[in-house]
Amino acid sequence: MPHIADHDIDPELRTVGKIIRRLPSTNTPRWFRLNNWYANRHKKGHFPDHLHVEERYIPRSDNTQLRVLVAWPDNPQPLATGVLWLYGGGYAVGLPETDLRYAEKITAITNSVMIFPDYRRSTEAPYPAGLNDAYTALEWMLKEADTLGINPNQLFVAGESAGGGLAAALSLYVRDHSSIKIAFQMPLYPMLDDRPTSSSADNDAPVWNTKSNRIAWSLYLGDYYGTDQVPPYAAPARAVDYADLPPTYSFVGTIEPFYAEVLTYIRNLQDAGVTARADVYPGAFHAFDLMLPNATISQEATRNWLNAFRFATDHYFAKNT
Repeated sequence: MPHIADHDIDPELRTVGKIIRRLPSTNTPRWFRLNNWYANRHKKGHFPDHLHVEERYIPRSDNTQLRVLVAWPDNPQPLATGVLWLYGGGYAVGLPETDLRYAEKITAITNSVMIFPDYRRSTEAPYPAGLNDAYTALEWMLKEADTLGINPNQLFVAGESAGGGLAAALSLYVRDHSSIKIAFQMPLYPMLDDRPTSSSADNDAPVWNTKSNRIAWSLYLGDYYGTDQVPPYAAPARAVDYADLPPTYSFVGTIEPFYAEVLTYIRNLQDAGVTARADVYPGAFHAFDLMLPNATISQEATRNWLNAFRFATDHYFAKNT
């Protein structure tokens, strides 16, 4: 992608974008680890007062415990939509607590119970640890559907950035290796392709660029990085078969690294007969909706994905019982 000039950035995002791109990068392994240290000490276990959140622990196959957060609407009704939400952060940083903002929005307009697994980050363990944790949480969500008040025939997977990539990877993995049926997926500006694309090669946009993308993929893929052996369950863009995947909604900005891979992914789904759509926002950099939620373009993006999600709760089901 050619150099992204400041005037290429949406006017309402431009000032913050200019500031971010002039600051020293914090997207390095050292900063990733410092970020996680800080989050574990100061954000873990802190929930919004007005949101009903509980902490649960799920046994892994190695007898360790996977922490998950469960978020309920204020007045839960029977047979709620079950949403497995995977947080973003380049597969390297983050906590489920940081994504509870999505639970606030989704539970305000739909009868949904949301599960946020604290999946292992690449700074702790590379692929497939995060995917294994996501699948463990999905299995648990289905097994405990009655207790959680979830409709077992309406399981969704979603997430933003790397969480969106993990959602897409989980959908592929479940299709190929499980009897669980996912009714809908919503990977928002997902991190899908470890290989350079027309928008991820030589990208110098704010927030996330070519350098940060390479660092994050190298941490996540470990020994797979830079080889032709990367599984599609690690980088979903490497899939060759997109048939029988769930209906899909996404969105992406035109100046961010993931622009090309998101549109290619959606086109591959459509070509395979899957109902899929991505909204595109000119001049928007990565995670613009989170960085500047009050900008007009961010409000439009949020309104559109919420409408897509609400439509999915009314129309998409997949039988698990």
